[in-house]
Amino acid sequence: MIEKNYQPADIEDRMSVIWEDSRAFNAGRPDRRDAEPFTIVIPPPNVTGSLHMGHALNNTLQDILCRFERMRGRDVLWQPGTDHAGIATQMVVERQLMERQQPGRRALGRDKFLDRIWEWKAESGGVIINQLKRLGASCDWSRERFTMDEGLSRAVVKVFVELYRQGLIYKDKRLVNWDPKLLTAISDLEVQQIELKGSLWYLRYPLEGKAFNPGDPTTFIVVATTRPETMLGDTAVAVHPDDERYRHLVGKHVILPLVGRRIPIVADEYSDPEKGSGAVKVTPAHDFNDFEIGRRHNLLQVSVLNQEGALALVGNEDYLRGLPEGAMQFAEEFQGVDRFAARRQIVARMEDFGFLEKIEPNTHMVPHGDRSGAVIEPYLTDQWYVDAKTLARPAVAAVRSGATTFVPKNWEKTYFDWMENIQPWCISRQLWWGHQIPAWYGPDGKVFVAETEEEAISHALGYYVEQEVITPEQGREMALDRNKRAGFITRDEDVLDTWFSSALWPFSTLGWPDDDTDLKRYYPTDVLVTGFDIIFFWVARMMMMGLHFMKEVPFPTVYIHALVRDEKGAKMSKSKGNVIDPLHLIDEFGADALRFTLAAMAAQGRDIKLAASRVEGYRNFATKLWNACRFAEMNACTVPADFDPTKATQTLNRWIAHETVRAAREVTEAIEAYRFNDAAGAIYRFVWNVYCDWYLELAKPVLMGEEGAARVETRAMVAWARDEILKLLHPFMPFITEELWGVTARRDVLLALAPWPRKAATFTPEQLALMATTVPNDPMMPPPLVALETGEFTDPEAEAEIGWVVDLVTAIRSVRAEMNIAPATLTPLVLSGASAKTRERASRWSDVIGRMARLADISFADHPPEGSVQLLVRGEVAALPLKGLIDFSAEKARLDKEAAKADADIKRIDAKLANEKFVANAPEEIVEEEREKREAALARRAKILEAMERLKSAT
Repeated sequence: MIEKNYQPADIEDRMSVIWEDSRAFNAGRPDRRDAEPFTIVIPPPNVTGSLHMGHALNNTLQDILCRFERMRGRDVLWQPGTDHAGIATQMVVERQLMERQQPGRRALGRDKFLDRIWEWKAESGGVIINQLKRLGASCDWSRERFTMDEGLSRAVVKVFVELYRQGLIYKDKRLVNWDPKLLTAISDLEVQQIELKGSLWYLRYPLEGKAFNPGDPTTFIVVATTRPETMLGDTAVAVHPDDERYRHLVGKHVILPLVGRRIPIVADEYSDPEKGSGAVKVTPAHDFNDFEIGRRHNLLQVSVLNQEGALALVGNEDYLRGLPEGAMQFAEEFQGVDRFAARRQIVARMEDFGFLEKIEPNTHMVPHGDRSGAVIEPYLTDQWYVDAKTLARPAVAAVRSGATTFVPKNWEKTYFDWMENIQPWCISRQLWWGHQIPAWYGPDGKVFVAETEEEAISHALGYYVEQEVITPEQGREMALDRNKRAGFITRDEDVLDTWFSSALWPFSTLGWPDDDTDLKRYYPTDVLVTGFDIIFFWVARMMMMGLHFMKEVPFPTVYIHALVRDEKGAKMSKSKGNVIDPLHLIDEFGADALRFTLAAMAAQGRDIKLAASRVEGYRNFATKLWNACRFAEMNACTVPADFDPTKATQTLNRWIAHETVRAAREVTEAIEAYRFNDAAGAIYRFVWNVYCDWYLELAKPVLMGEEGAARVETRAMVAWARDEILKLLHPFMPFITEELWGVTARRDVLLALAPWPRKAATFTPEQLALMATTVPNDPMMPPPLVALETGEFTDPEAEAEIGWVVDLVTAIRSVRAEMNIAPATLTPLVLSGASAKTRERASRWSDVIGRMARLADISFADHPPEGSVQLLVRGEVAALPLKGLIDFSAEKARLDKEAAKADADIKRIDAKLANEKFVANAPEEIVEEEREKREAALARRAKILEAMERLKSAT
């Protein structure tokens, strides 16, 4: 029996246990062994993570697809797992050690520190998995993987070694995003650009061969910079080749102030004549753009900072090369000075010597580490790289050929822009937690890359015997005795970028390279659901690795969902205090309400503006469904075993069968096209408007009337349509639907495994032929059943009749609301020039129409009476005589006032949006809010004008 009140918390835990105990979500179930597989891999959340609204949206959409396909009979594998999250996890454990006043990472040593991380994972690493279960994620939890587990680690090592042997992984000295606090390279995704108010310093660089005179511009060239501390590493000055001011100086040299280094003036299109002085200092070792200029002009790379972001000049051969006597004194004076302190001191020194021309305020973006908060330093260092350009070619071709498509399609342009301008991928990180790079160094620094240390030592010993560094006898002894070879080769201490292991996720989770049983069945996956921010970092890299190692794209479709913002359209952030916690919403309104909200708002290409009030609204929708099912139960509505909805004889019941099939088609087609909002909208309208507001209301007189065939059939149809609703809603609201499915009748199958409503009834050719020849007017036959070519059930006669009743009542209610007619006031209805069919319908449904539309009576006339509002309902006129019921003059005055207010609102908003300063400077969400207000005002005005026209026709 259904409880009186809907309480989500009472249901959700119980349903989760039922699903888990029955292994409902396990891939490869015996009953699905021969079914077509459907595979999705979860974007693995960080093991340190907690469920945020992005996770909630992403996993809700994946779950809709998985539950939908599971109900369609497919063998669904939704592969779950978590990412080891190198930096994040290492920081969590280091912070924990510090808070507990225990020895730190360095004091513990690598092995003991890693043991502590594994202990932390065992205790706290499953938080987000349990939170995903609370959301209702129907993953095959028996297959949960972790990017550092044994099998995935073997895959990572194998991929690294094979790519290295193919020349696609190599070591190089390049600029990286360096975090001077965490002391590691980080990816672009871990860099946060923050707008800061700073300065633009204009510095005078003396021209070679001219006596420097601050008052004589012919003796120097002015460069503008936001980072004067890096001038110590300058190796050129760049000007635009078309800049007439400096064309005569190209090829000449300047003498670097304070340092004395002779550096060239080069022509390069990177320099912007309109920005600053038009001349820029070039520091290839401390700026990404300068690094490329340096490569184009074969410039020296002089690094002047150490890993902590302090000046490192003493003993720096690159810095000291070619400098005049006395340079060492300056180097010693500034050695070890922090970069920001050095900035102040260098500017002061430049000013003392007349090299500072001016300082201008300058607001610009400064990169910060998203975890450390430190200003990121472009830093020249030896790192491991993947030749991404080579791997990207097949991945670009796959999308161009349509082997993989993006939904929405506009994201393909983003993909191409990134992939066709791809740079080498830095894959090494200076951390301890992660996949340690499988590379070992010999005594002379030679690199040996191998899958195991034993393999590496074998290669090393063979190489050094061949080079006669050791004798064959020494080689044999070292191969046999670990003690004798101890320290002969040392392993690279760095670990791999987390995205490296994530790039293998679609096939490493399926057993590669150890076992290909699941790989053959579930690879490639069917679709990837993810956010736009990781198209390059994850999607593109999975494409590259999948094509290279599997020779097949990892997924034919990539669905890119939008951002979840706050209700005003602002991006959520802790600093703004506008972060909405999905777990709080689940606690307050239930997981089903949150899921349905996210699905209903997930329009392709449009960000979601989330408000708690929307979630509350869909909680009310769940309550509406709950109460409808209780109504069915209280009226003894059940589905007989032999019930066939297509054999119904009552027009109302044939209408709901028709509408149910139509709703199933709309929901199915929308999910198949990844139009989640349309699917949610279709089932919402069907449940609330069609089933609850119309069908159950129209069925009440039958259900409460005398026992007979009509009542028996209506009970069965109420229950049948309810069951179809539960099926259609299940992917969106799994908890409440599974509960109601189990409570309303004894079931031999869980709803999660029940068959999806068929868009089409299965008719034989003979049945279709019989239907086509049925005589519509035969009184002994039920109203005609029409089958489309697909065999889909439809009954246009039933739809025409009940649809007319619905449209008529709706139109009358709308006019009553527009004209402010009190609910207690009953109005007459005149059907003008009504056809015989309409007269029959009006006669059959007069009691219902009168009750629902608040009518005094229904009559017929050739022409609408004077003083009546005319409604066009399905091509025929219905008139409401309002003369004497309302004050036409007062109503006109009210509508005029409302129209004037709407016009004023539109004018005010238009003026604001026409203000270029407002549009340029106001936050994006404020501008969008004004546009939405304008749309609402326009819609309001349109309704007012429509009401005015109706009033005009009545007078």
